[in-house]
Amino acid sequence: MKIRHNFKHTLNACYLGYITQAIVNNFAPLLFLTFQKSYGVSLGKISLLVSLNFGIQLIVDFLSAKFVDKIGYRTCIVAAHLCAGAGLIAMAVLPQILSNSFAGLLAAVVLYAIGGGLIEVLISPIVEACPTDRKEAAMSLLHSFYCWGHMGVVILSTVFFAAAGIGNWQFLAIIWAVLPLLNAVYFMLVPIRTLTEEGGGARIRDLAGMKMFWIIVILMICAGASEQAVSQWASAFAESALHVSKNIGDLAGPCAFALLMGIARILAAKYSDRFDLERIMFASGILCVASYLMISFSPSPVIGLLGCALCGFSVGSLWPSTFSLAVKRIPGGGTAMFALLALAGDVGCAGGPAVVGQLSALFSDNLKAGILSTIIFPILLIAGIIAVKCLQNSQARQGVTETI
Repeated sequence: MKIRHNFKHTLNACYLGYITQAIVNNFAPLLFLTFQKSYGVSLGKISLLVSLNFGIQLIVDFLSAKFVDKIGYRTCIVAAHLCAGAGLIAMAVLPQILSNSFAGLLAAVVLYAIGGGLIEVLISPIVEACPTDRKEAAMSLLHSFYCWGHMGVVILSTVFFAAAGIGNWQFLAIIWAVLPLLNAVYFMLVPIRTLTEEGGGARIRDLAGMKMFWIIVILMICAGASEQAVSQWASAFAESALHVSKNIGDLAGPCAFALLMGIARILAAKYSDRFDLERIMFASGILCVASYLMISFSPSPVIGLLGCALCGFSVGSLWPSTFSLAVKRIPGGGTAMFALLALAGDVGCAGGPAVVGQLSALFSDNLKAGILSTIIFPILLIAGIIAVKCLQNSQARQGVTETI
């Protein structure tokens, strides 16, 4: 079957899209301490890179709810990959040619964050619209590629730094830019269906009037914050707080985090038809709280790194399960729902790491204190899951369901 009529190619392009998202979100954090030393900026200022990345993404998420269906999925997803590639190249070039190197980094982040935001909004509904069975399993499998991309970024970057030296990171940034640029071409060729064609075209005002939607929005914020608060700082945490070498820290910190997160998503895809979504998310929230306590109160580097890995496993199912929960509880939500949930997720992704950075700076760059402060997010997530069940049971007793 030709590529233009084979939806397996569409899925493959979407998998590569999430690998691109992993590059966008996780390459720069490997260089946080390098940026600090090279450009003389504090961890608090470095945290602005994380906040700006996810802040731009959430703005794109909000705006895309209004323009994606009008412009078209294909045009937007191609533009997303071009922006991501351009941003990575800019990160390598702009700090070297501008008098204010940090401003160059900020400009690069804006570029690739636009791409990352569009990718986050579009990939899930593109997969949801594909003619496939077991949508929940497909969603978890899709999101697992973010984890494999995260691992690939960490492992291959570590090998590069060991072979060529951390001072040559700019060349690696350009190498990473090749993937999104090639995937932009791939997306020009594959078949793409839209949720509007499937009958899913809810308006924002319809969603805003639903109690279940707002609970799921809170779940999405907490899922993003719980994941990225540790993920974005795992490399710096291992190197500065646990006093291990950068190579060991990257492999045992963010790499272990990504590996366990990917395994959790594969397991969620395999057993999605056997377990209740809410139960999976509730158990994950409890495990996440435990991992935060291990990281923050670890008496040894080994326990701290085990806490990072456990956190990866605990948050693995949260993001895709929240999307699946939304599809299950709010059928017909369409592109607008996916865009708004992506926005909520990026609010969490921006807020979690920012809280870690700012509070760490208040406690003399103590990352353990910063990470401990964000334990509120998995606790709120647990409360949100309970609220979903309570609302569902209440509606069942009353014989009422919220509809779009």
